[in-house]
Amino acid sequence: MLAALQGVTMQTALIAGISVIFAAGLCVLEVEPFAGQQADNSSSIDSILSPGLRPDEPGLAALVKDRGRILFEKGYGVRELSSHASIDPQTNFRLASCTKQFTAMAIMLLVHDGKLRYEDHLTGIFPDFPAYGRAITIRHLLTHTSGLPDYETLMEQEEKAKGPIWSVQHQIQDADVLSLLEKQAAGKFAPGSSWDYSNSGYVVLGLIIAKVAGMSYREFLYQKIFSSVGMNHTVVYQKGVNEVSRRALGHSKENDALVETDQSATSATLGDGGIYSSVVDLAKWDDALQKQTLLSEKEMLPALTPVSLADGSEPHWPKHGDSDNLAPGKPVSYGYGWFLDPYKGRSRMWHSGSTMGFRTVIQRFPPDSLTIIVLSNRTDLDPRALSEKIATQLLPQQP
Repeated sequence: MLAALQGVTMQTALIAGISVIFAAGLCVLEVEPFAGQQADNSSSIDSILSPGLRPDEPGLAALVKDRGRILFEKGYGVRELSSHASIDPQTNFRLASCTKQFTAMAIMLLVHDGKLRYEDHLTGIFPDFPAYGRAITIRHLLTHTSGLPDYETLMEQEEKAKGPIWSVQHQIQDADVLSLLEKQAAGKFAPGSSWDYSNSGYVVLGLIIAKVAGMSYREFLYQKIFSSVGMNHTVVYQKGVNEVSRRALGHSKENDALVETDQSATSATLGDGGIYSSVVDLAKWDDALQKQTLLSEKEMLPALTPVSLADGSEPHWPKHGDSDNLAPGKPVSYGYGWFLDPYKGRSRMWHSGSTMGFRTVIQRFPPDSLTIIVLSNRTDLDPRALSEKIATQLLPQQP
């Protein structure tokens, strides 16, 4: 198998590695893990996830796929404190920034259909956008190299000048974000010259999807992605428009107690974090990526190619900010809605999410045909760290 993979680029391996390994697996079915070994793995995963979790408190759901089969799926704790309804693999959590991979896929589908190009400029789609948008392309928005200022910072500036505007009861909407951006005279840096994780960019991408597709972001994702791959209980949630079945509410630790903190003033934006889904539905998403159901290997390649800056240099995390992914000054590897840095020498594509009351992560190791999904409705857990412990347990050891 190593010989078969020689000469394959990391990006191609991320896509093609699954089929190579799966094809190899068809030839060696007689050495698939025995049930006893699978039980041992399941027990090991449970021992990583369960410490500190109580059945009467908010918790998490996790699912692990190995070579296309579900190795582990389990829920821990409760969806909400009032009803004490248990978390199970069908429980829907707010994905937060794990939404970005779906927003990126929606853009890529519009490119596939000939309705967009990655080099289209922001002002070509929104003609009233200020002049600094003339140099911002769809590709810049996808890769966090647009220089658009963070909308939460702009909210603070607006409220400092005018007094309180947004709250849990009056949440900022996507159109409000665009209006704040249109009030600016310039971005944080020239597009393509630097890298800075941008929720603003993905809110704008959601608006672009709606305008170009001629339907809402919610409707486009349902029609073109969720229904196409069988994610029947996944939704782009909009209060007053739709509901979330089997919904987990978010919680945070306050004075050593877990309290409901499900919504904030920024919980209504869509393209950067508005999707609710379960580990069961996300396993179907993983299947679609593995089998190239939505886009071909060639069409997926740009999403799995780490962005370079305009001068050809490697981007780095800025030395400021508060993202959970932040590693100040260190190199960053990002494609379209996916981080692409390896883990312990193994190629991967992954994303985490962090928002009011929720922490989430999706880790995919396509050449190893391993996927780990952990969704939590409490902010004192670290799904990324937990998923990496599971990966360490399951990934083949490097020679």
